[in-house]
Amino acid sequence: MNQKSLGLASVIATGVGLIVATSCLLSIGQGASAIGTPFIISMAVACAFNILTALSICELNALMPNLTGGMAQFTLASLGPFVTIIVNVGGFLCCQIILGSSEAAMFGNTLSEVFKSVPISGSVYTIALIVVLFILNMFGVDMFAKIQNIVAYGLIGSLVIMGILGCIKINPDSVVEQPLVISSDLKDIFSLLGLSFFLFIGVEFIVPISPEVRNARRNIPLGMVLSLVIILVMQVLVTFGFGLYTPWEELGESVVPHMLYGSALLGKAGTAWMTLVSLLAVISTLNTGMFGLSQLCFGMAKIDLLPKVFMRRNSKGVPYVGLFLVMFAQSLINATGLGTSEKIIFFINTGCVFWIFCYVVVHLNVIVLRFKLPKAPRTFKLPFGILIPVIGVIGNLFMIWNIAPDMQNRLIIFGIFGAATLVLAIYAFFWIKFRIKRKLFEPYPIKEVMAMDTDMYQIRHYPVLSKKLHLEAEPDVLPVGADVNTGTRPED
Repeated sequence: MNQKSLGLASVIATGVGLIVATSCLLSIGQGASAIGTPFIISMAVACAFNILTALSICELNALMPNLTGGMAQFTLASLGPFVTIIVNVGGFLCCQIILGSSEAAMFGNTLSEVFKSVPISGSVYTIALIVVLFILNMFGVDMFAKIQNIVAYGLIGSLVIMGILGCIKINPDSVVEQPLVISSDLKDIFSLLGLSFFLFIGVEFIVPISPEVRNARRNIPLGMVLSLVIILVMQVLVTFGFGLYTPWEELGESVVPHMLYGSALLGKAGTAWMTLVSLLAVISTLNTGMFGLSQLCFGMAKIDLLPKVFMRRNSKGVPYVGLFLVMFAQSLINATGLGTSEKIIFFINTGCVFWIFCYVVVHLNVIVLRFKLPKAPRTFKLPFGILIPVIGVIGNLFMIWNIAPDMQNRLIIFGIFGAATLVLAIYAFFWIKFRIKRKLFEPYPIKEVMAMDTDMYQIRHYPVLSKKLHLEAEPDVLPVGADVNTGTRPED
């Protein structure tokens, strides 16, 4: 697509859209019920570390702009194909499909709870919504932006208003008499960092849409940071509202704490409003996830880390194979009931370990490329050398260690992470050795990675497939003087 369709508002909507979910409201309820309003400190720390990650992502995007695979291509240029496959297939693709499925399942359960007299299971509501969003996303980036802007701003506006109404005690008769602070011990606060981290993950899904963003140099970093700050403000208001209107014990036991809060705050009107919030949240999360993951698969196929079939696009330019994969996988998970597990917090924490590990790799990418290409032009560059990414690595590792309050659950989560990583490592080894025949840990030259993202490169190397994919050469997107065979300049 030659015409860039997305502005700052759409960038913020994309960032907010994937991050804010009903499962996030469940996480706020779990964290707040454990220690009270000091959970806000844990959220602020997690938000700060995620802002550092966002800034590192912005530097990578400034060094290698407008790449459809985003994180995959950054890692390929710094750490090689082996780490790239593990991080992106496991940390982003599989993890987001599972977490998105859980989010969708919570929406189905909410509707089943609201419409108890209707003999329809929650999974039916869920799968119907997934299929509808799949169909709408097939109409391209313009439809994605229209849906996302309306839904994301409606969602964040609703939660801010509900939070403010709670804080000003709009319904004084329903205010609960209880201490707002259960524990102010730093050990208890830090033990919830893993849970808090989940409240801010996903801002990197802005990167795959960067080719469609106007003035990306300004709007990408600004949109990322504003998304996280807006979300933090909203969550602080909701936490105070929870403390004033919902007993801590009931909040911790509820799988739909926002419904509990809405009912206590505004009665039937609050229940209806929070039902609308649930609908907006799941549409926002699934819409962003579907679009972002399809672009991620498309970008990884361009650099030979996924089969070329993921490059197939429809007449609207939508990479529909990846979109179909996400839709099918999430529908299957919900049809089998896996997404409705009562241990959703455990699954959230397990998914977060993968995601935090990906963020560690993001910071390592910045550090490695700073040393490899210290003088390369960057339209956005972190100050203080490698200090910020180093702090980011330490902070993310600290959050991994504190992924769960008790050691037994931590060890189980770490075991699952290790087993899944091993399976991905085996796949990556065979794919790299026998399919693309490259060295496991040898980084690709940046110019080659950028060239591989263009249609011209694909036409040159895969002429038969390119005709089937209806690719058209765009010579102006290659680096100046670059060779379409390798993406490098003659003097390199």
